[in-house]
Amino acid sequence: MNKEVILFDIIQTTLDLEPLKPKFEETFGSQDALPLWFSRLLHTSTVCIITNVSTNFTVLASAMLESVADYYHCQLTESKCNELLSAFANLPPHADMKSSLQKLRANGFKTVAFANSSLSFLTTQIKNAGLIDLFDDIISVEKTGSFKPDPNVYKYAANILEEPLENLRLVATHDWDTHGALAIGLKAAYIERGGAPYNPLYLKPDIQSNVMDDIAEQIIARCLPE
Repeated sequence: MNKEVILFDIIQTTLDLEPLKPKFEETFGSQDALPLWFSRLLHTSTVCIITNVSTNFTVLASAMLESVADYYHCQLTESKCNELLSAFANLPPHADMKSSLQKLRANGFKTVAFANSSLSFLTTQIKNAGLIDLFDDIISVEKTGSFKPDPNVYKYAANILEEPLENLRLVATHDWDTHGALAIGLKAAYIERGGAPYNPLYLKPDIQSNVMDDIAEQIIARCLPE
């Protein structure tokens, strides 16, 4: 059996957003500011996909910071906006990431970082997290002019990697992302990071766990010779 190419979503799946909470609370005066910003980011990116609005991740992230500032009636200066985006580029990896990536690579799997961020920003995030040597490739969707879960971005990754869709497996903590991948023909693995139940309307991956090392072991087991 051919070894699957393993695509890793980055924000919340690979890198931990929690360290940003104090910065967002200090800026906007609410402990709910970070989840509000992230949910608006995801919602707006989906609307942009559906309505063919051309943008990119950095513009979108900045606009949603301004939106959150309006919601909390705060003044967001350009320097504070840049400070928050800079902090976003310095997120730590989840504690189970390095060992899981090492385990997959030791068993012959190609590992790929795959995200909506621009390539330069994504590369910076991976370097700052100390994971740059644990990914064989880094793929941003920016050249597609769209975002996950648009089917075209998964096809784009397959074309870049010169792999059939069915030989790619996406690992993500976002059920809309794993659903998007499954809907277009990829395999998927769902890592439960936040306690939210998997959407019952979405296609369900054959691998699910709340521990990334377990995800890695299940991937390895499925690719053993029969």
